[in-house]
Amino acid sequence: MEIFTYQTIAASVQAEFKDKGSSFTAHAYPVRTESEVKEYVDKLKQEHHKARHHCYAYRIGVDGNRFRANDDGEPAGSAGRPILGQIDSFGLTDVLVVVVRYFGGTLLGVPGLIRAYKSSTEMALREAQIIEKNIEKTVLLRCEYPHLSQMLTIGRQHQAQVLEQDLQLDCRIIFSIPLSSYRHCLDAWMETRQAEIIEQAA
Repeated sequence: MEIFTYQTIAASVQAEFKDKGSSFTAHAYPVRTESEVKEYVDKLKQEHHKARHHCYAYRIGVDGNRFRANDDGEPAGSAGRPILGQIDSFGLTDVLVVVVRYFGGTLLGVPGLIRAYKSSTEMALREAQIIEKNIEKTVLLRCEYPHLSQMLTIGRQHQAQVLEQDLQLDCRIIFSIPLSSYRHCLDAWMETRQAEIIEQAA
């Protein structure tokens, strides 16, 4: 069965968990790229430069293959993995969670750390608005200018969105199309015999 949608969070949220004087503040963000991940992590490190650890995990993409769990100096597997585990437990993707820890002076041990990173992440994700989004594919469409209006009309009929366009005598348009209507949209364009379609890599 083909899947046409995925779940992510609508906006950034945060939640705090405390244990034996240590505070664990989870910051959850919707993200689409690893460069966004780096920006958010670097920003939090600057804002909380006195914090002992900035542990994080993310999962990006509808295939689930792009992910990372980072312990940032905590014992291996005690921070990043519990964070990623909660992202997966909620069935989310395109999500980054960074947990900023301020040390309270008492060691928690590995079981205590796992509980703290898991709990803070769970609290943040429970605060988040979880939304369902369409899985989309992109295509480059080329056509002559007199046929542009027809191509745009067909695109709108299939919920295609224009991402980029270069409108000259030879028009080039990049569309993003919901996977559920993708093949129907391409077939409709091709039936006009006035368009060249180049499918884009995912």
